[in-house]
Amino acid sequence: MNNPLNQNMPYVSIGLPVYNGEDFLQDSVDSLLSQTYQDFELVICDNASTDNTEEICRNYVSKDNRVRYYRNPRNLGAPMNYNRTVRLSRGKYFKWAAADDVHAPDYLRRCVEILDTDPSVVLCHTKTSRIDEKGLITGTYEHSMRISSTKIEERFGDLISIMTNLCWSIFGVMRKEILEKTPLHGDYRGADANLLAELSLYGRLYEIPEYLFLRRDHLHSYTQQFCANKKFKSKGLAQQKAWWSNKSWFNYTNFKNCYEFFSSVNRVQLTPSERMLCYREIFRWFYKEGWKLFGNDVEQYLLSRSIFGRTSIKVVKSLLGYMGICIIEKDN
Repeated sequence: MNNPLNQNMPYVSIGLPVYNGEDFLQDSVDSLLSQTYQDFELVICDNASTDNTEEICRNYVSKDNRVRYYRNPRNLGAPMNYNRTVRLSRGKYFKWAAADDVHAPDYLRRCVEILDTDPSVVLCHTKTSRIDEKGLITGTYEHSMRISSTKIEERFGDLISIMTNLCWSIFGVMRKEILEKTPLHGDYRGADANLLAELSLYGRLYEIPEYLFLRRDHLHSYTQQFCANKKFKSKGLAQQKAWWSNKSWFNYTNFKNCYEFFSSVNRVQLTPSERMLCYREIFRWFYKEGWKLFGNDVEQYLLSRSIFGRTSIKVVKSLLGYMGICIIEKDN
């Protein structure tokens, strides 16, 4: 795993976007700087934090020359901050890291080994454990996705389904040259699933069968704030919208997800038969779950508009339930 590139350039870049992450930032950074694989840079993009995040980051910069710190003059929204870490990176491989997650010491070494030895793999991750605020393991995340399949339609079809895709692979180690061919992280809900689906059109996603990635589940995490309660609340919509973007796609994210599935298949260079098979997977997704997800878009639109809208969705959902139609509640 020697670096064949310029010796002054890191082989791997880790992008760590953060906003008010003082509670768990040190645990996250320490786990990265303690990796057994050392040839990497850590690019931290601070989204105008108002807590002690800046002080913590500058302390790491003063102690370790692998750490580069950038502070945005204003909060750009999470997706733009994620993408800024990519544009500032210099390595052959790239991975995102959250400010509250933890990596086992061998995480990078094991992922780089796979990418170096298997050119068919575009992203490598490991199995995922769940930890609490104290860092204690409380469980694991399991899935049945065929992300390593040699059949492009199987990879793509499984990754576009919210019933199977937990999206933790978004924190895997990726070939940067492939990542840069994509639109990167979109500014709409579910954009991480869209990005993973597009990456699968370029090659296989490989999951190492070891629990080397520890995702922290805590009170202020995105999933706890916006996904733990399956019912949409108008009060939380503004906060969630600010996390992603102020663009109007927030109220029509499932339509946007579907549109981007088609855009990915059209954008990537595929054979005619591969393209048709992927189109088939999109229509299959729509038949199985997509049309129900569109009900979420209607619900969010009504919630964000008026008291009348918030009242009417209860009536509509009751009628749909009476008819035996269940609207899927989307988690991301």
